[in-house]
Amino acid sequence: MTKSPHALSLPAPSEKQTYVTISALEAGHLTLPEHLFVTNAAPEKRTTVPSLAFLIRHPSPSKILPSQSTNLIFDLGLKRDFTKYRTAQQHHASQRQPTITSLDAAASLRAGGVDPEKDVDTVILSHVHWDHVGTPSDFPNSNFVVGSGTLHLLANGAGPLYPAELFNADELPFDRTYELPSSNSSDAGKAAKQQTAHKWEPLADFPAVVDYFGDGSVYVVDSPGHLIGHVNLLARISPTKWVYLGGDCCHDVRILTGESDVAMYDDGRGGLRSVHLDTDAAKETISRIGGLLKRGEVVTDGGGEVDVEVVVAHDKGWSEGNKGRFLPGHL
Repeated sequence: MTKSPHALSLPAPSEKQTYVTISALEAGHLTLPEHLFVTNAAPEKRTTVPSLAFLIRHPSPSKILPSQSTNLIFDLGLKRDFTKYRTAQQHHASQRQPTITSLDAAASLRAGGVDPEKDVDTVILSHVHWDHVGTPSDFPNSNFVVGSGTLHLLANGAGPLYPAELFNADELPFDRTYELPSSNSSDAGKAAKQQTAHKWEPLADFPAVVDYFGDGSVYVVDSPGHLIGHVNLLARISPTKWVYLGGDCCHDVRILTGESDVAMYDDGRGGLRSVHLDTDAAKETISRIGGLLKRGEVVTDGGGEVDVEVVVAHDKGWSEGNKGRFLPGHL
């Protein structure tokens, strides 16, 4: 096909291209008042949505058990035990009731034949809000990977709307947690502990991605706006199919398609805010991701058309319509 001048261009598969397998995981549910997240929502409407996690299987040998493939988890959803949240986190969670914590991520893995204590090499968190951090202690042999600035955020918060009380400095096992380097060269070296083997490069319409395995199968995408350190994943599952895991880039797919917009509401300080730390940056990220949804306009750099499936963390419609793609099924 002829490449459109406006098409997004993803890398063509190499001669011995590696592909990954992705399975969705149940990782708890919470209830969102829609008017805080999306425009044109009825003030009284509340919807119980999933907080999705994902198992990504890469065919390279696991560092934990070399006889099996590498298992990577993206996001962990809710904690099953709310007493493990700090008081301010519990107060915030009380405004998102009802919540469901069974199954959580660890239980979903076990039900699908994966042992979280022995079979998971790495957990990548899209960000560290309470409904994505899950229970890290369920993964005692896993490394944790977070976006740049996350460790400082956990200890210090991010200003008056995101005080330190909403985070837990001890949330992650520090000796097994690595920050990706800053995608801003002026910030290089500031993180307490960085995954220095990884380097940000542009890809398609995204200014900064990391080729996580170095083989073009999984890219960590710097996705600023929602929270400090927010990252997404772009993964190749076949010669013509990619999956984009969008975390909390937005909370309603109508925002990605342009049917609705990010809601703004009173910040209690005489101004307006959204659910994003930096609304303008979040909208830029949303616009870039939205470009992946334009069928026929995403191609490889060799000219072949590809399909990109975008899944955001709280997409109730996707979750209900894709039960066969949860572990032990796959996308």
